[in-house]
Amino acid sequence: MDFNAFTTITFDCYGTLIDWEAGLLPALRRVLAAHEQILPDAVLLELYGEFEAQAESRPYQTYRNVLESVVRQFGERCGFHPSLSELRSLHESVPAWPPFPDTVAALQKLQQRYQLAIISNIDDDLFAETRKHLGVEFSAVITAEQARSYKPSLKNFRLALQALGIESSSLLHAGQSVYHDIVPAQSLGIRTVWVNRKSARPGVGAVRPASGQPDLEVPDVATLAKLALNSETIRT
Repeated sequence: MDFNAFTTITFDCYGTLIDWEAGLLPALRRVLAAHEQILPDAVLLELYGEFEAQAESRPYQTYRNVLESVVRQFGERCGFHPSLSELRSLHESVPAWPPFPDTVAALQKLQQRYQLAIISNIDDDLFAETRKHLGVEFSAVITAEQARSYKPSLKNFRLALQALGIESSSLLHAGQSVYHDIVPAQSLGIRTVWVNRKSARPGVGAVRPASGQPDLEVPDVATLAKLALNSETIRT
């Protein structure tokens, strides 16, 4: 990949920069345990991906409501009725979800060379809390709330291109989800990096499975930064 072709890198946030499995799995385990239910982590992630995609495919609702719907669907699948506090527990946990250990340093290195932005299926105020963990300023943050739609909708990516004032050929998009990120970005001529993080559900994580061929696959954002900045060193 010729990294010198890009002026801007956009990132999915949750699952790519933020370790959402470290956040959502404990929250889901607590809800299920309160109703004497135990499921393996891989099954929890599979069901989460199914339930989230169902909620996001309906007419737009906030991500808070999406996450409440996910908890409600776990209850329906497992035969219990979540309390109001249990319904809220997943979205209330989001501000504490941690970045991956490599995220902040990698973003700070990439910002020396590229304009950085976020395209995330999230509410504005929830991302405002997450942003405090990431250690850089972004040139643009495109949320589902702004787009009134959820990736894999192309609307979110088109809104990002418009906000950044660039053509698709100048943009590299990095994400953990083939379904949410790689497939739709490529359909707009945006080159992609699949950040294939370690997961309790390898290669898929907490999302719906999909078939797609990214332009590059890396295990983490640190590797992406190393490749991109080495490319710049070679060019200069």
